[in-house]
Amino acid sequence: MWIAPERRGAGRWAVPGLVLCAGLVVGVVLAVDGRTGTALVALAALAGYAAYLAYRRNEPALPFSEGFGSGTRARAHLRAAAMTGDVLTVAVVGALIVQSLRGADITAYAWLAALAGATYLLSAFAAGRGL
Repeated sequence: MWIAPERRGAGRWAVPGLVLCAGLVVGVVLAVDGRTGTALVALAALAGYAAYLAYRRNEPALPFSEGFGSGTRARAHLRAAAMTGDVLTVAVVGALIVQSLRGADITAYAWLAALAGATYLLSAFAAGRGL
């Protein structure tokens, strides 16, 4: 039986690397403008999002629990929940970056981004996957 070799190229790191580079660029732009605190928050949000993407880049199929039931309905529900979380995370981090570049208050978005990150970390530990 022939088994195709696994591809472990640098392409799997492209998106997390791009997000981290964007965080560095946004941080530098804000720091040059004299908004160091905002620069650090924006950099931390994008670095956290890049870490999240790097962690999930080779994630196997998501484990099922009794809370989702079993079969096709469980897979659909789990995928919908994961996609909802992903879209909301992108929206919060994107809003944080846009508001920081505009010079507006980012406190609400920073707290939402921190809440999303903490929730994901706690969920990963609670599910027994660890980091």
